[in-house]
Amino acid sequence: MKLRSFIKYCLTLLLFWLLLLLYNCRHSYTPRPRGYFRIDFPEKKYTRYSNSECNYSFEYPVYGKIVKSTEPTAEPCWINIEFPRFKGVIYLTYKRIKNNLEKYTEDIRKIAYKHIAKADDIIERRVDLPENRVYGIIYDIKGNTASSVNFYMTDSVSNFLSGSLYFNVEPNKDSLAPVISFFEADIEHLIATLEWK
Repeated sequence: MKLRSFIKYCLTLLLFWLLLLLYNCRHSYTPRPRGYFRIDFPEKKYTRYSNSECNYSFEYPVYGKIVKSTEPTAEPCWINIEFPRFKGVIYLTYKRIKNNLEKYTEDIRKIAYKHIAKADDIIERRVDLPENRVYGIIYDIKGNTASSVNFYMTDSVSNFLSGSLYFNVEPNKDSLAPVISFFEADIEHLIATLEWK
């Protein structure tokens, strides 16, 4: 009799665990998506950049560092605003207009649209600041592209300034989105404070 009650007890226990297992299998669970590191951004503060050799000045973030361009074809007023903490750079090139404004604007448009193969979208935003004689276009390039923002500004007569934002990391639109958004605001501030001499 003891053996029979032990077997009955074991079968009841086994049946209980099987029912519990079957009940739990009815729920489907999805794994959490992969997360990204939290990025702490510095407080927005700006300082003015001006160079007696160059015909422009603007405000740039204090957490950036102005460095003269080392490109082999660089002209005297080409500079970079480096952000070492974020592995980012805003490349700025300046040219004097000599009846060739259309060529310069087309060159920047071509550079922006070189990213079309990888871009999800390219949005062109017009800039008109007549009080500072600043006119141009900002190209917001969406997707996993090398550059996420290209732009040019001009007074339509003699000055032409172009720029592009690059990061020295593998493009990933999801992880870079907050950083790009942060630096887009700095580019917009640079443009809003741009003055020709």
